[in-house]
Amino acid sequence: MPAFTSQLSEAVFVLFLSCSLAVFLIWGGYPAFVALLAAARKQDLRPLEAERATVTVVIASADSLDVVNARIRDVLLADYPADLLDVIVAVDHRAELREREEYVADARVSVIRGDAPGGKAAALNAGVRQARGELLIFTDAAQRFAHSTIRVLVDALADPRLGAVSGALQLKHDGRSASLPQRYWAYEKWLRENEAKVHSAVGVTGAVYALRRDCWRPLPAGLILDDVYVPMIVVLRGLRVGFEPSARAFDDRVFTASQELRRKARTLTGVLQLCAWLPTVLVPWRNPIWAQFVFHKLLRLLTPYLLLGAAVGLAGWGSAWLAAVAPDAAAPLASVSILLGALLFLASRSLRHAVQMAVALQVAVVRATLNGLRGEWDVWRR
Repeated sequence: MPAFTSQLSEAVFVLFLSCSLAVFLIWGGYPAFVALLAAARKQDLRPLEAERATVTVVIASADSLDVVNARIRDVLLADYPADLLDVIVAVDHRAELREREEYVADARVSVIRGDAPGGKAAALNAGVRQARGELLIFTDAAQRFAHSTIRVLVDALADPRLGAVSGALQLKHDGRSASLPQRYWAYEKWLRENEAKVHSAVGVTGAVYALRRDCWRPLPAGLILDDVYVPMIVVLRGLRVGFEPSARAFDDRVFTASQELRRKARTLTGVLQLCAWLPTVLVPWRNPIWAQFVFHKLLRLLTPYLLLGAAVGLAGWGSAWLAAVAPDAAAPLASVSILLGALLFLASRSLRHAVQMAVALQVAVVRATLNGLRGEWDVWRR
């Protein structure tokens, strides 16, 4: 093998190996390390049942009246004392505010208009300002709670070290094999639970989380990820963020690859916005979970670029190896491999769906990167 070809083969192999190793460390090594730390950490016992506190459930929504009313009814059915529970629906400033009589008729329910200029953050600010509860529980309109979810969240906050606690969102499963988003979300919940055992979950589930009222800080208008900004404020104050897998919310919606792309691009853009708007999270001596934040939120943004590097390295190394050991067969073997891969892709519907979802998730990272570089944060309508 000529010296130049040998050096090229070694270079592309190193590219493949280094990029593959980086992907493994981000998605496998870090979670495994956190799981080991969580298993080794002695868990303190806490009260099985907390003294009952007043609770306000805040629903920020621009959804239809039927959707909002169904959500209110679900919350009011919770296994929690009725006299300690109330609900505030903060309707987006830009949405139509219906007559009060059109909403669920219950003295515990208040409906208000969100602050200008609109958006979820502005609606949440208005909702919390009107809240009476010692504890706040946040949710969206599309989900439903398990009967015990509110009680479980309140009991979790009996631990004085916690400023916030996340519940677990359960996605719809139709009995067939789990989709890529479902598998990803199961992995994400497992990781957050282990992170919370070590110190704090990096982010909460926007559809189901609780917060001490005195830990709330008004959100900046245009904020994308309240479910990361709020818990990071809690952590920066010296408190912890817990995770309760038994505090469940259910979401029956199923999204297409294009919808997943938009949703993921929005949330990943929100991570970059958080770094720009709350730069303290990037300071190791100010952020107690700096390493967790970097591995869980930031390094993942390198995934599509690392995968591309690994693919280029593997293709280059494989081509160089074939050219060295079987120069006459290199082109036919490459053609046959591509053909077999294409036939397998076309023949398997589940494989096509998985590939479409995987590509959509990586494209979402690239789109979010571009949004972050340009400082484009208005991503809700795109």
